[in-house]
This record gives sequence, C-alpha cells and structure tokens, in this order.
Amino acid sequence: MKRILIAILIIALTALACGSQTPAAPFPTPANSVFDSGRTAYGFFPTPPEVSAESVMKIYKDISAHADFVLLQENVPWSDFVTSVDGESQKRTDVVNQVTLARQNHLDYVFVVDGLNGLNRSQFSSLPFGWDASFANPNVRAAYTNFTLWIVRMFHPRYLGLASEINTYMDTHPGDAQNFVSLYNEIYKMVKAEAPDTKIFVTFQWEELNNLMPQVANGRTRLQPNWDQIEAFEPNLDLWVISTYPFAAFKSGADIPANYYTPLLSRTSKPLAVAEGGFTSRPVGPFTGTPEDQVAYLNAIHNQIGSRLAFWVYLLLEDFNLDSYSNYMKSHGGNSADINTLGMFASVGLANSDGTSKPALDLWDSFRTNK
Repeated sequence: MKRILIAILIIALTALACGSQTPAAPFPTPANSVFDSGRTAYGFFPTPPEVSAESVMKIYKDISAHADFVLLQENVPWSDFVTSVDGESQKRTDVVNQVTLARQNHLDYVFVVDGLNGLNRSQFSSLPFGWDASFANPNVRAAYTNFTLWIVRMFHPRYLGLASEINTYMDTHPGDAQNFVSLYNEIYKMVKAEAPDTKIFVTFQWEELNNLMPQVANGRTRLQPNWDQIEAFEPNLDLWVISTYPFAAFKSGADIPANYYTPLLSRTSKPLAVAEGGFTSRPVGPFTGTPEDQVAYLNAIHNQIGSRLAFWVYLLLEDFNLDSYSNYMKSHGGNSADINTLGMFASVGLANSDGTSKPALDLWDSFRTNK
C-alpha cells in the first residue's frame, strides 16, 4: 500500500518538474536541523489527499504546521543506477523535486531506500527483465549501492534507512536474508566513510516481528519478538527503527498491551524510532477503528517508548480520497485487489481529507510542542 502512495506522489511531482534537469550541485546540509535539537522529531509521509499537483503542493504546506520533516521512501531505480552513481534520469529529478518542496516548506527529511514491493514483501520492486530476484545478484547489489551513495552525496541526510520492514522479506526468503545483511554492511561502511555523522538503520515491521501475523509466524510464540532478525544487523545499526500498524492485530487502540513496545527499551540502549505507522479511524474490511482508537495508539507509543524516540513518523496527515486514487490506478492498469488494499488505509490520517482535524491531531501536536 505505502509504495502505491509514494509512486503516485512521485508521478504528480514529475508533472510539476516537466522539462527540468537534476541540479549539478548537491543540496547543502540545513544549518538549523531539528535533528540537532535533542528532542524527538515528528514527521509524515508527504501523501496528498487527491491525485493532483495542487494537492501535492498543499500537503507539504499542511505538514509544515504539524511536523518537522517528511519521510521520503524511495524504491531503487535499478536500471538507472546499475552502472554508476552519476548520470541523469527522471528518478533523480523526481527525488530532487521532493526535497525542494520539503525545503521550501521548512521541512527536513529522512530517507529510506527500498528494494521491495510494498504490496508483496516476498517480491522485489520492478526488477528489470531477466534479473535474478536475489540480494546475491551483483546487479542488484550495484544498483542498491549506487542509488544510496547518490542520495548521500546529493542530500546529506541526517538519517538514512537502507530497507523498509526487512523482516517481512527475511521471513519469506530466509535463504536470501544473509545476502541482504552483507549488502547492508557493505553500504554502511561506504556511507560512513563519506558521511560519518549520517545515522543508518533498517526498519522492522513490529506486528510481524511479534508473530502476530499467523500466516508468517511459522509457529513462533505470539508477542515474543524475533530479536535475532534485528540483531543480525548489529553492530552496524545506529538506531533501532520499527513500523507499527496495530489495527491489523488488535480490535481497538485500547487493546494494545501496556507493555507492547516496552521490550525495545531493555533490549537495546540505542535510540529508537518509528519510521511509519498508524491506526484507522473507521471500520474498514476486517479491521475496526474509531477516532478514539487513534488517540489510544498515539498514547501507547508516547507513554511506552516516547522518551527514547529520535524521530516518529505517522503515515498520513490527512485521509486520502479513495475514489481519486482508484480512478488514477484504474487508468494506469491497477487491479481491484490493489485498490481494496489501498482502501484499508484511507482513513489512517490524523485529519480528514478536507483538512479538518480528528482528536488525535491535537494530541500529536501536544507531544511535538511539549504542551
């Protein structure tokens, strides 16, 4: 689902940048970054309520009133980067446009490089024809590495993720897991050689890590985290980062256990972060949700691990218009299954699609401003 949203966002931004070229000069590091403030930084995915350039422009402005940064989660453009870090491509222009909009709206950014398909974590995202779908593939490793180094050199991010919800891939492809770990360690060393202050991580899907998804739990004990999947990346994790959508595992926000996130506090002394997450504010498909559940969700994270969070990303500031997205997807070959999956997240926002606030947005703002 998330990759669909980001893909649509990039397409909309591409329309804004028609005919533009990637600038030769890298973006300077912000002089006064929220990441230097010593407090938790708050962010959103820059996902617009409507599929339009105007909605893209507006969402960045709206986010700036409620957050410090945007999370830019980018699929690897394999063919563009397989031979070199340098060059010109539409992907480069799209990413530059996103950072430009963030800067114009006084927002910092966190990058996550992602090679997987967000709708099916057992698959790579759009590999070129004939490429072996494995992290042992030299072409996959080269493109992944070059794209990451381009992001580092162009944007100098303070925080850089090298995979999203990687434990989902590790569960379905245990034989390839170590190949990704070795690639991560190689890229980690390269980035640190050029940008030693950049904090590097991968994200882990918390519900799955806790064996709350029976289809992939493989007989493991419910609510006993698979720590080995995180610790496989040590010592080269600068912080431990999770995604969490507990409405897929619990009937209400009130049902989130009081010790659901706290095991992280004792398992590591490193900073923590939430790279994405949310709770639906209305029933959808097999899931239930209310505005009050969103409040309970935010309080669960804040009360249990808030003191250790370097940054916290909520998936959507505003709900999106499913009709607008589904019409766009249908016109570009999307199928009904993908549209239904997308619809599960249409009401995760802390505000309605018209911008009016839900109760959880005030709570989010109070955490951010410490008021």
